[in-house]
Amino acid sequence: MSSEKQTVLVTGGAGYIGSHAVLALKESGYNVVILDNLVYGHRDIVENVLKVELIVGDTTDRELLDRLFAERDICAVMHFAAYIAVGESVAEPGKYYQNNVHGTLTLLEAMIAADIKRFVFSSTCAIYGVPKEIPLIETHPKTPLSPYASSKLMVEQILADFDIAYGLKSSIFRYFNASGAHPNAQLGEDHSPETHLIPLVLQAAMGRRDNIAIFGTDYDTPDGTCIRDYIHVCDLASAHVLGLEYLINGGETEAFNLGNGNGFSVREAIEVAKRVTNCEIAVVEKERRPGDATVLLGSAEKAKKLLGWNPKYPELSDIIAHAWQWHQVRHGDA
Repeated sequence: MSSEKQTVLVTGGAGYIGSHAVLALKESGYNVVILDNLVYGHRDIVENVLKVELIVGDTTDRELLDRLFAERDICAVMHFAAYIAVGESVAEPGKYYQNNVHGTLTLLEAMIAADIKRFVFSSTCAIYGVPKEIPLIETHPKTPLSPYASSKLMVEQILADFDIAYGLKSSIFRYFNASGAHPNAQLGEDHSPETHLIPLVLQAAMGRRDNIAIFGTDYDTPDGTCIRDYIHVCDLASAHVLGLEYLINGGETEAFNLGNGNGFSVREAIEVAKRVTNCEIAVVEKERRPGDATVLLGSAEKAKKLLGWNPKYPELSDIIAHAWQWHQVRHGDA
């Protein structure tokens, strides 16, 4: 490859994880073009913080993709453009298969036509379903429990087939609970509606919601609540850059789990948030939700060994502190 700056297309780069990956790519010397339909992404983040080119469009638009690849010398694609709400996927599966599967397939076909053969894919640990062993490793059986998870597993199969047929190489990242925000407080999580625990807890701390609900207090865990593996979004972003460089250096298609391997219960996360924010947080206990696993923990040994990845912010207190700074800045309550 040339020593000049290479250009990476980041789909969904105006969203939560995508925006952090864009910043990490810039800091590593890459040029970045974002493709985002702005259904969930934030134009102001791209214009004011990331300051890279934004193309407003959809991965299902083949004509747009062909034009984009023809006009720019793109060396790889990093793909975050997906719908991610598990509950919504159960209620509206067609929406998820259309966007997550058809959109990705259209993107991949346009890449092959343009002879672009490096792809970094944002997948999910949800493809494993109910864990049979903890921590989860990449060879664990795949039994997705929702259309969202199924859509991600379908794309993984497509990528395996495209590797065989066309030599397209992929770094596939199955991550656990993406959390936190950039330490500079300029990037963070801002979903609407919000479904993730840590931002919901912080909204309660800020008085933007009355309480935080704990769904199920009778799990077989030390305090009766579910245990999850929280991973800092900046650590996710750094893994994606390493996954790209692995492909540029001739790496084969591989899937990697990204997690801390440390589990925290829902109650523990709420207690850490109380300490970090110095705020009271009202808790409401509710019945279990269907499909919630008791414990989800991932082994990231493969990513550490093959990519040299090492999480910089493994402590839950740091993850929540960075998210708290972001929420105060973003929502004007600082």
